[in-house]
Amino acid sequence: MSDKKVLAICGSTRAQSSNKRYIEAMARLGGATWKVTLFDGLAGLPAFNPDLDPPSSVQDFLMLMAQADGILICTPEYAMGVPGSLKNAIDWTVGVSAFSGKPTALVTASLAGQKGHASLMETLRVIEARVTDETQLVIGHAQTKIDVASVITDPDTLERVTQLVRAFDDMLWHASS
Repeated sequence: MSDKKVLAICGSTRAQSSNKRYIEAMARLGGATWKVTLFDGLAGLPAFNPDLDPPSSVQDFLMLMAQADGILICTPEYAMGVPGSLKNAIDWTVGVSAFSGKPTALVTASLAGQKGHASLMETLRVIEARVTDETQLVIGHAQTKIDVASVITDPDTLERVTQLVRAFDDMLWHASS
């Protein structure tokens, strides 16, 4: 069997984001069967405009999505909502149905996170991303539960993230069924 290609999208554009560290931790938990590509161009995507053809930065993003077997999103909550740069990126995918049926895992790692998570789940449902109860998770007080080496230090959080990774892995390997 070949590795499953996972496109990871960090909803934070901060260089030292705890969300990026959670992605690194989940990539390790995914083991040797995942080939994770971190999309780091979120801040460089222009504002969505349906009157324009997608510029090259957007085309590159859409190509990464098309090549991926699944999408892993880890995002903070900003002002009780979805970070604008993440929502903008998702808006660019609508016209090409990039998320339609695609196995997707969503982790909202923030101080609280419930409202931003709920909002993003509604968006993912509308664009037909394949997300289950087992492949979504809110991690409150997220910065206190992971260290600078991307090691999840809170045992309960580690267990919940491990369960999500297992469910997402199962979804990736059974996507065609």
